[in-house]
Amino acid sequence: MTRFRAYKLGSAGSSFSYFADGTFTLIEGRVTARSLPNLKEELAICGKRAPDTLHITSWDNDHCSAAELEFLLEHYPPVRIEYPGYRPESDCGKECLAMILAYERKWTFKGHSVKAQRIDPAYISSLAPALGYQHIFYHPRQVFQASNDNSTVKFFRTGCFNVLSLGDVTDPSIATLLQRCRTLRREVDVMILAHHGADNGFTTRKLLEELAPTLAICTSNWGNQHDHPRPYIRSLLWEQDIPLYTTKCGDVLITSIGGHTMDYTVLDFKEDGQSVRDIDTYRSRKSDMLRMNPDSLRNFLRRANKGPRRR
Repeated sequence: MTRFRAYKLGSAGSSFSYFADGTFTLIEGRVTARSLPNLKEELAICGKRAPDTLHITSWDNDHCSAAELEFLLEHYPPVRIEYPGYRPESDCGKECLAMILAYERKWTFKGHSVKAQRIDPAYISSLAPALGYQHIFYHPRQVFQASNDNSTVKFFRTGCFNVLSLGDVTDPSIATLLQRCRTLRREVDVMILAHHGADNGFTTRKLLEELAPTLAICTSNWGNQHDHPRPYIRSLLWEQDIPLYTTKCGDVLITSIGGHTMDYTVLDFKEDGQSVRDIDTYRSRKSDMLRMNPDSLRNFLRRANKGPRRR
């Protein structure tokens, strides 16, 4: 079973979860009165008391709130925290970092195996190449002057469908790096739009053509004061025939169905959190590979890995 949920917070910000291969990851250090009941429901369905991993992409308050992080660490303690590798500039970011390090020290002192991992260029360069369907960190591979461009980019790919988390990256050079990655060009099912769908030069027609995600996700509250995603990004998605789902009305839930190796459904919830506006079904982009025998898979990958696609 694979499950992904984009939570409606009722305020500006992002919160997601990804469950596959028995591991529950909460993406971003955010939880509100609006999202907490649904987070509890997801944990219960997945047979979890708390997330296994808390993955934070940015120190900005809309990705990690000090008060909400404190609540999560106290009531839903993870055994692993992946936190941004750049130095936080805001008071909120500094408080969150201190809280995470103190959390690791407390549980380590008590004899528990708790790890707070800083995701920076040194850590990413230390990782061995992914074998099989493992999660992949793509960024930060270098330090950028703008803090947004030091956000963590991670590809969740252990389940039936794969999710690309882009944080708040904005620099076009990062997009160029990603669109050259063979694994991404083959396997992106769900793309969480970078910087909440801002029109800043990162999400381009070229990026969408190369990665060809099956669908896109954007978190936005009802008021949507920042107009996310921006009209230009909506237009690009429409041109590329990429369905867009947002949390403006309610949560978006994606779950594998059948044998949990091919198809998945997307449930777009209404404001009440119970009724569903739309139900759509898609096929995992890696489903054909999952059905291949080893020889066929090797031959397929040799053909697929000859470099960037030409158009």
